[in-house]
Amino acid sequence: MPGLGDKQPSSTEGALTAGCLLLLVLVADGAAGLLVGIVLAVRGLGRTGTGAGPAATRVPPPDWAPVLGFGALTLAVGVTAVVLLRIGHRAIGAVQLTLCVLLTVHTLGSWP
Repeated sequence: MPGLGDKQPSSTEGALTAGCLLLLVLVADGAAGLLVGIVLAVRGLGRTGTGAGPAATRVPPPDWAPVLGFGALTLAVGVTAVVLLRIGHRAIGAVQLTLCVLLTVHTLGSWP
């Protein structure tokens, strides 16, 4: 008599679990992206009034905040993709890897 641990999940349960996991991961990545966007927007609002006065002729130092923010987000998405691939969710891991590549391109595009 097989035990409870020997029961194989049906394909419908596996698809439902994978779909819920994909939705959860994408919502978490969207929330992290929104957080990075809000932080960068608030940081940009603080820099709008600094261009007036006698010091306006100086070249401002490069702003590394977008690179660091998007780089951290890219790293988190990449690690999530690798973990999902290691536990066997290939489709969700492929979506995460695609998102990681897009974020990497965006991060390199914001390099000062």
